[in-house]
Amino acid sequence: MTHLSLRIRIFLFFCLIAIGGVAVVTLSLFFGYARAESPDLFDAFIFSGALAGFALLALTAGIWLLFDENVAKPIERLASEMRARAHSGVSSEMDLHAARYLGDLAPAAAGLAGQVQDGAMATAEAVASETARLAAEKQRLMGLLTEIPVAMVLVNPAHQIVLYDGQAAAVLAQVHHPRLNASLFDYLARDAVEAAYGQLVKSGKEVKATLTSADGRQSYQARLKPLGDAPGYMLIFDDSEARIAPEAARPLVFDFDLLETAGDEAFEERRLRDLTFAVFDTETTGLLPHKDEVVQIGAVRVLRGRIVDGEQMDQLVNPGIPIPSASSKVHGVTDAMVRDAPDIGVAGKDFHKFSADAVIVAHNAPFDMAFLRRHAKRMGVEWDHPILDTVLVSAVIFGASETHTLDALCDRLDVTIPPDLRHTALGDAVATAEVLCRMLPMLEARGMQTFGDVIAETRKHGRLLEDLN
Repeated sequence: MTHLSLRIRIFLFFCLIAIGGVAVVTLSLFFGYARAESPDLFDAFIFSGALAGFALLALTAGIWLLFDENVAKPIERLASEMRARAHSGVSSEMDLHAARYLGDLAPAAAGLAGQVQDGAMATAEAVASETARLAAEKQRLMGLLTEIPVAMVLVNPAHQIVLYDGQAAAVLAQVHHPRLNASLFDYLARDAVEAAYGQLVKSGKEVKATLTSADGRQSYQARLKPLGDAPGYMLIFDDSEARIAPEAARPLVFDFDLLETAGDEAFEERRLRDLTFAVFDTETTGLLPHKDEVVQIGAVRVLRGRIVDGEQMDQLVNPGIPIPSASSKVHGVTDAMVRDAPDIGVAGKDFHKFSADAVIVAHNAPFDMAFLRRHAKRMGVEWDHPILDTVLVSAVIFGASETHTLDALCDRLDVTIPPDLRHTALGDAVATAEVLCRMLPMLEARGMQTFGDVIAETRKHGRLLEDLN
């Protein structure tokens, strides 16, 4: 019983009352039947008993509906709002109107949430000055490193990217989007890298190597340097300066936790905090995945519960058919804007690479994924990524009876979508990513530590997506 939700347990309680009441009426009919002395009396007795049984069932159902609406739902809503404030940094006032029949419970919960927020604010103010100083120094250091004319990548022993500077980002971008936690072999040919790394491990000293891009179109003079006591190595592209325009500079991007290589366990066994997510959204010519087409793909990457700055995709797509004016009024994409854009075969394959080794996340994922899967052969790819739907995650956290639109989630979690970015692929993808980042700690607080734990819970709410689509 402990794994059932509060509303289900209350529902079962009322079912028990109803079944018990019907059983009592049935037993009464049985004993009455034993005493019945005439057919007319027996028929009247049976009719009265049956009427009483149906009336009891109706009364129990009516009382349960009132109890569910005024007690069970408000309690679940109150619990989810407290979790949002305890684990996701939500600071807006709690909605106490829905819990008005819970007596002093709702004001007490609001008071406790206020105390938690006040304590957090006091702690934040105490360290704000030092944090600001450290942040300023970090930004200054990152700016200096980015301006140094050296293309540098830090890589862990599993050859996954841990850090790349602005110059290295431009080198990697010649093959594909730079991505933290991506395999270095997505960008460079494996054999030469592994041969140089083998020499590095054996000698413990810097190794020079000639490396080739994964697509075979570029070659680089590079050096592999050990990181001292830290695992992994530093890769420096010595001849990159002449190839990169100054305006290509990007900020330093890193996550040093990635130096400790993750295991090779299945996605279902990986901890939520260790996962990489590719959060995306599409804008289309219409709402029918079997006949309409994509006009825009927007995506961002989330690593260890945060959006990675600079790792995003904002691609217009030529649908090959006219864009209805009604659709253009929603997302702002017109025929003129997509005239020279790549088709879904190219753009979809690009997003497939962008989301490599990541969990794909979308709000109402079956809708967006239907467009991509329909053109999988045209792209030359298979969409076999694990998928997480924020509609279902919302249902797990806030209850299936709540509203689970993207706007409702943003309001609930204090996420703001700029009006000019709403219903744009990148704008909605960023909003979905921010919502995801705020819900991940709430999932962990409810005991769901692995991706498999979350998927098992979301499957219980699959009917929501069927109704939504």
